[in-house]
Amino acid sequence: MTEYKEEGIVVRGLGGAFTVRTDAGAYYTCRAKGVLKRNDGKLLVGDRVTLSRSEDGQECVVSEILARRCALIRPPLANVTVLVLVMAGAYPAPSLPTADRLLAICAHEGIEPVIVLTKSDLAKAENEALCALYRDAGYEVYSTCATTGAGTDVLRAALSEKLRAGGIAAFAGASGVGKSTLLCALFPSLALETGALSEKTARGRHTTRHVELFDFSGGFVADTPGFSLLDFEHFDFFSLDDLFDAFPDFAPYRGACRYDDCTHVKEEGCALLDAVREGRVAPSRHETYAELYAILKTKKSTYPKR
Repeated sequence: MTEYKEEGIVVRGLGGAFTVRTDAGAYYTCRAKGVLKRNDGKLLVGDRVTLSRSEDGQECVVSEILARRCALIRPPLANVTVLVLVMAGAYPAPSLPTADRLLAICAHEGIEPVIVLTKSDLAKAENEALCALYRDAGYEVYSTCATTGAGTDVLRAALSEKLRAGGIAAFAGASGVGKSTLLCALFPSLALETGALSEKTARGRHTTRHVELFDFSGGFVADTPGFSLLDFEHFDFFSLDDLFDAFPDFAPYRGACRYDDCTHVKEEGCALLDAVREGRVAPSRHETYAELYAILKTKKSTYPKR
């Protein structure tokens, strides 16, 4: 049998079967080589892979995972380039520590964060305050309204540009913030495709927990039903020495403290604490930093330096 090798990306995985879209645009349903089903070598949606197939495509196996840029624990998703953090100023009220932790992981993993505020019609003042907080911290922020569609065209255009080179965008948002409504407004074709899948399997879209990628503007949008927030509770990859740099708005104060070994938590002469007191850094941002510092300090010995 003649064997053909091609490279592509895993766009769906369910029940041990993986759908791979090759660089030539063909789709194959494959099984994974045994070693790619276990432990750290486990195959993920979003992985760039090499597949080996027969000429007719009836026999197909994923034989190699190519280099990953990052991998999420939950949902299981590799090579995310853009993370869209969906928040509402109210109804429900946002958890700033949750948002800041996720943004810190984005910085650490080289994922570009985009913050989207929903329900601008219901929580105008709260949304404006959140916009100011995160824009002042250097983040890209969009305000949207599901009932009028305001802001969705601008956001869609921005995501289209970011994914043009083949990136992957994932969405995260606490229950009730309107993430599903936003996804449907941004990507009507995605809503139709996922709806058809649900009807075919006779299961509600959000009762299943598999991840799937859909084409968008040369890249992919990840549909992650059943997952409201990405897994940022496990800091196995995060060292205490990495923490300061995971807050990009702290960068102007690096090296400006009285003491070289300043922890930026409570020392006299800390340039970051001075910035917080003077309103140049949001107190909520520093509070999250201090919380993460306390967590990582107890685990310091387990983290190798990068």
